Amino acid sequence: MPYAAPLWRSIRDDLRARIRAGLLKPGEKIPTTQKLMEQYSTSSATVRRAVDSMIESGELVGRQGLGVFVADTSEQDS
Repeated sequence: MPYAAPLWRSIRDDLRARIRAGLLKPGEKIPTTQKLMEQYSTSSATVRRAVDSMIESGELVGRQGLGVFVADTSEQDS
């Protein structure tokens, strides 16, 4: 039986693809944890793991009380 990637990685990869495709732009707020839970039919822990991994890698930025936003990578390059 082939190995299946954990769901949190699939969510992370999908969010990355949406950013690359321009569907989520730098500075734009990503959907809430609740909306992502509904979209991917999974738990908040799974969604948080995907989002947290992207925050750790600098792809997303969490802002206390405001939400999670796509990082502006042009600021990182300068």
